Amino acid sequence: MTFARSQKGMSMLGWVVVLTIVAFLASTAFKVGPHYMDYWSLEKSIKSVETDRALGISTVSDFYGHVDKMMTVNGIRDLNLDEALDIKMEGNEFLVHLKYEKREPLIENLDLVAKFDKEFRIRVQ
Repeated sequence: MTFARSQKGMSMLGWVVVLTIVAFLASTAFKVGPHYMDYWSLEKSIKSVETDRALGISTVSDFYGHVDKMMTVNGIRDLNLDEALDIKMEGNEFLVHLKYEKREPLIENLDLVAKFDKEFRIRVQ
């Protein structure tokens, strides 16, 4: 019966291991999270062309201008829009291809890589 009393929880080594794992996961999330938030903002700005007719976007250069303006509003400064975004017009549709990757250093020579690749068909009028 005294055996159950002697077990009082995790040892100090156990807590250190758990805290190390939690710190590693939090560090990873804090490094990759902002890139996903930027991607979601870009995706929302691209889709807004179809839903918000008041924008009056009818050319490829208007589309680039709109996305560039939304990047400025959302504080996305470390992305080259000309390399990441490919827009073509087919009839009354924009074919938009958003493709880029972001790298964040993790430990020494290890990097976290977030790769974004999505195609959109945006109808106008």
